[in-house]
Amino acid sequence: MDDQGCPRCKTTKYRNPSLKLMVNVCGHTLCENCVEMLFVRGSGNCVQCDTPLRKSNFRVQLFEDPTVDKEVEIRKKVLKIYNKRDSDFPTLREYNDYLEQVEDIVYNLTNNLDVENTKLRMEQYQRENRDMIQKNKDKMTREQEELEELLLLEQRGSEQRRLELLQEEKRQLQAKRKNKQALLDELEQSQLPAALLLAQHKARAAELETKIEQQKQTVKPTSIFSTGIQMGQTVSLQPFQRLPEVLYQYQPLQIQTYGPPVPELDQLSRQGYLNHVRAALPQDTAGGYTSALACHRAVQEAFTGLFPWKR
Repeated sequence: MDDQGCPRCKTTKYRNPSLKLMVNVCGHTLCENCVEMLFVRGSGNCVQCDTPLRKSNFRVQLFEDPTVDKEVEIRKKVLKIYNKRDSDFPTLREYNDYLEQVEDIVYNLTNNLDVENTKLRMEQYQRENRDMIQKNKDKMTREQEELEELLLLEQRGSEQRRLELLQEEKRQLQAKRKNKQALLDELEQSQLPAALLLAQHKARAAELETKIEQQKQTVKPTSIFSTGIQMGQTVSLQPFQRLPEVLYQYQPLQIQTYGPPVPELDQLSRQGYLNHVRAALPQDTAGGYTSALACHRAVQEAFTGLFPWKR
């Protein structure tokens, strides 16, 4: 969290725990104050990539990585168009292919890859499946419901962490004020030398600073994952449907050399082919190389096409 900050005013959450970061459509962040200053004249560009922006497109950053916020928004928009369910497909394989296409679209838009063609592809799909999209429009898919729930939990967790930081900062400030007031009272009432009282105050202040640093570095046990899922919470998922498939069976490669029959790999040594072949060194065999294998391939090439074609 310490490295999260506004690239325009250089304010970080370490210096200002109450800093509220906003994410724009290109995935870059600005603090709330800089967003207000940027749109004083009604329009502005991103300070990092110069993308034209509108104030209405900014939203509060929920995740530590702004790219995640960008992907979440893009995924929500894509799923409004690609809202088919597994029951809309005759086979599970076709449904998986459909989901793979959706992930490709989300990935391209998130990472700014082939954006124009991807948008044209979405528009074409929307025209061709307008009736199906309208039919499923009022039915939120399971992925959308879970996404909304995770976002809500993440937002609550982020707000809770912000309040805890503010309370901790307030307690630290009160402790410093109390320590300073104690010094003033001692200087006024105590008969001890002022230099001794100041030395005692410096020792207490140093001890207090050490205690504050230890509290900052102490990792508090959390009850929520960064994705927003409560620890111990069971996420309902549809049962996995197995596809009946035939197991793969290896078939030896048959090479037609159009020449004399090539000796088998295990026959090379008995027939003397390896007598004048350099033996493989230990470092050569690390990747599976053997002298017999290299010799066998050379013999295959030598025997290829030795028989003349007959017309």
